[in-house]
Amino acid sequence: MNSTDADWLARYLLHIRVEKRLAPRTQALYATHLQGLAQRCAAEGLGWASVSPAHARRWAAQLRASGRQPRGIALVLSCWRGFFTWLGRQEVIAAHPLQAVRAPKAAQPLPKALDVHDALRLAAHLPQSAGPARKEGRAEGTESEAAAGPTVAATAPDWQVLQIHCLVELLYGSGLRIAEALGLDVRPSSAALGWVDAQAGEVQVLGKGGKWRTVPVGAAALQALAQWLAARAQAGLDAGAAALFVGARGARLTPQVARRQLQALAASAGLAGRVHPHMLRHSFASHVLQSSADLRAVQELLGHASIASTQIYTRLDFQHLSRAYEAAHPRARKTTR
Repeated sequence: MNSTDADWLARYLLHIRVEKRLAPRTQALYATHLQGLAQRCAAEGLGWASVSPAHARRWAAQLRASGRQPRGIALVLSCWRGFFTWLGRQEVIAAHPLQAVRAPKAAQPLPKALDVHDALRLAAHLPQSAGPARKEGRAEGTESEAAAGPTVAATAPDWQVLQIHCLVELLYGSGLRIAEALGLDVRPSSAALGWVDAQAGEVQVLGKGGKWRTVPVGAAALQALAQWLAARAQAGLDAGAAALFVGARGARLTPQVARRQLQALAASAGLAGRVHPHMLRHSFASHVLQSSADLRAVQELLGHASIASTQIYTRLDFQHLSRAYEAAHPRARKTTR
């Protein structure tokens, strides 16, 4: 690949970072897949303008032969397609080589969501060290406890517990992506990617594609936020830190650390299996849809550009209704006595 073609690739990666403002993880995926494309072109002595549909179809077949799954191939082709679309706008290429190239069809897996009981149990859970003993006669993880919210003595040693508790409340209570939640600042500013307006009971967040949206924040999340901010101040983490969620050294909390802390919290709450941040967003969407049946509202709350992305939650809702039908209706029983 000549220096001119390499320069176009560098300019495109700058474009998706500065102009499209894609998430850092998405930028990394684009860079990886486009570097792979560049290597394929270099191996065959091709410049961007020389890539043909035949080349693209052969490379897609090679991805399949190497064992990559259909969804992975679709992701690679999407990165390539976006790059060539941009090259066309720059008049670098005359024809789009991937316009008619499609990835193999794959079954669309359902998003993994917690049931309502487990979601409330996780959101209400705090390890014993984070507060006074629970009142006798109250079962841990019940809906009444989730509604009331835990009473916490916000002492400095407990700040990490209170922080992950607040993060869980925002992920499940407002349906935020993990990158959106960790991008929040304590206070609004021109440089902030989002913040919680406690007085208005809402969170302002910059989502995918550089689009702002406003999402309601419930009373339980606001209470958890107040407890976290009090503990944060006591722990001395407020000095010059703009980020709402921070690590042990005061830098912005990373997704990797947040995932580990969430899994540890879920295990402490007695939830079986792996619980990850996006599962809480799926749970938010599924539970709102089950209660309201308003698909358009769920689309707005999630920040989906297309309602097609939101419609997958109707399948989860149908599964919920099917289980209720099979459990309750005498004609739904698969065996007769």
